[in-house]
This record gives sequence, C-alpha cells and structure tokens, in this order.
Amino acid sequence: MQRIQAGIIGTGFIGPAHIEALRRLGNVEVAAVAERGQDLAERKAKELSIPKAYGDYHALLADPDIQVVHNCTPNHLHFEVNRDILAAGKHVVSEKPLAMNSTESRELVRLANAAGVVHAIDFNYRYMPLVQQARLMCQATDEVGRVLAVHGSYLQDWLHQATDWNWRLVPEMSGDSRAIADIGSHWCDLVQFVTGLKIVRVMADLVTIHPVRKRPKVEVETYAGKVLTPEEMEDVPINTEDYGSVLLEFDSGAHGVLTVNQCAAGRKNRLFYEIDGANCALAWDQEQPNELWIGRRSGPNQVMLKDPSLLHAEAREYAHYPGGHNEAYPDGPKNLFRNVYGFLAGTRPGGDFATFEDGHNEIAICEAMLKSGREKSWVEVAY
Repeated sequence: MQRIQAGIIGTGFIGPAHIEALRRLGNVEVAAVAERGQDLAERKAKELSIPKAYGDYHALLADPDIQVVHNCTPNHLHFEVNRDILAAGKHVVSEKPLAMNSTESRELVRLANAAGVVHAIDFNYRYMPLVQQARLMCQATDEVGRVLAVHGSYLQDWLHQATDWNWRLVPEMSGDSRAIADIGSHWCDLVQFVTGLKIVRVMADLVTIHPVRKRPKVEVETYAGKVLTPEEMEDVPINTEDYGSVLLEFDSGAHGVLTVNQCAAGRKNRLFYEIDGANCALAWDQEQPNELWIGRRSGPNQVMLKDPSLLHAEAREYAHYPGGHNEAYPDGPKNLFRNVYGFLAGTRPGGDFATFEDGHNEIAICEAMLKSGREKSWVEVAY
C-alpha cells in the first residue's frame, strides 16, 4: 500500500498526540511540521523525528508531497487555517472547535464540500471500542430500546485553582464559551453519536467560579505543571464559564441533563454518560474506558469488559487487543485516523468518521447554550 504523507500544523499538547496515532497506522508518513517561526519548527521537528520543518504553515501547504494536513493550532486560528488548507486542495483533519462561531463553521462546511476533499474533525471519543458497542446496542431495538432519558457530565480539575492558567481562558483565543465548548462539545457529540438522537433545545446555567485568575507573566506550556511565584503572575478578570449545567431536549422528545466543570478536584478527565432505555440502561466513563455498565430492571446488572470476542461484530474492529489488555485515550484518535486514511486509500468506506458538518453542529449547540445562559430560558438550536 502506498504511504500517505501528512503534515501537522501546531505542536502543543494535541499535535504530538496526532503524530503518535498516525505513526501507529503503518501507511502514513508524518513528513512535515509547521510552527510559529523557523527556529521553533526545526526544534519541534528534531524532537519528533519529522524530516521537514516550516516556520510558516503556508509553506507547508505549498509542499506538493503533503496530501493531508492536521490543524492542531489554538482555537482562534482554526477558521483561517482550515480555510487555507481547503484552498490548497489538501485533505484536512481539524481539532475542535471547527471555528470560533457558527457563521465561520457554516462557511467551512460550504468550502469543504466545494473543494471535494476529505474533511474530518477530532471527536476522538467516538472511536473507543465500548462506545462503538453502546452505539450498536442503541441501534438494536431489542437491546436498549427507546431512549427515555440521558444524563452525564464532563469533569476536570486542571483549572481548579485561581492560579491555574491556560490560553483557553482568553476569549479572543478560545471563544466566548470555555467549559461548554472545550469539553461539553465532546459530551454532546458522543451522546448524539451513541443514541442516534439530536439535541434540539437547551436550558443552561453557566457559572464563572473564579472571576479573577492569576496569569503568568511568561509563557507556560499547557499541562507543564510549572509552579510560579506571586511575583511572576498578574490578576486577570475572567468572563467565560468554569461550570455549567444544561437541560437538554432531543428530537425524539427524550430529555437529559449535562454538567461540565473544569474546577472539579480529583477529576482529571471524567467524561461520563448514562443512557436510560426502555429495555436497559448503559453507562460509560472515559476514565474507565474498558468497562460498559448495563443496568436492568428485571435481572442482574452487568459490567461488560472490553473483549473483542464479546462485542458486536461491527465494534470488534475498534478493539485491537485481547480481553484484559486495556485500550485507552490514544486509541480513539488512532481509530479515527485509521478510518480517514483508510477511506483515502480506498480500503474503507466513508461515513465512519466525524466531518466538518459534525463540527458545525457542535458549535451551534454551544451557541444555543450560551444564549440560554444569558437569557435564562429554553433556546432552540439553530443548526
């Protein structure tokens, strides 16, 4: 099989995760990286063993050998970079959010369809083996049955203290929403993917727990864990949400509730959902990704362990190791990229990866939640 050459724009936290996942596929060569300035690009390329380094992403886009470009830049650059990738005629895998608002994301969907290229967005939790199993169980009318209600949360503690700082706290770089857009979008995408239902109305309560935070006077890399002295920090007002609870209505008439919190001590990356069906309930926790809880009214509850021999046939290909050999966060992006690059290589069908349309839909949901939080009322999602 001919190897596909990929380029990566941005090498913060998520860029190297893309690189590692791509290298596990076997038919992809990560051939180039672009960063802010040639010195930084060359340093990152050396660290990551990538042959080409570009100090301007436009130069990477002009490289005729690069077939697919991964947009791993900060949020405020997503629209411009995605637009330029499409204009260059390259296939694109973008980090979320797709853009800063639904006007931009709607335009990217239009441009992507007009360009005729493959476009994907990294809603990576879809591609965990037991998430695929839960989706298939929801699709089977004799397993979960009609979805009665959905609830869950996405909790983190990396912004627990007022001294915690990251560029995502700056609306000009991250957007008008933070907790909802950053992690709530993953939950909403995942629940809609598993249930097959669509969120149509929301009622949101959004709270800024730390209205003032301490910002470092020098740049600190995300998740670096560096402790700064008071003299190295300055007060900055915060106007994006740390916490949100949102009532949901789905197109089936089912209701649900989501809680997001980036100040939840001890919760490192807990994405949890429970789907209450007419025949049984399903629950999954991203911090324990190899277990799927199945709840029953008229029989014993069950915890299904990730084991290819126990999964539905269509979910089996997402589990690459035998039962008892755990799979976790890095395997979600790997499975997503396998689907995208397999489609490009002609070895897989289309339709088994999230696209720019999915990215646009999540921005529309986030905007409805923001509007609801301001108006203190139910708001319909304007897709």
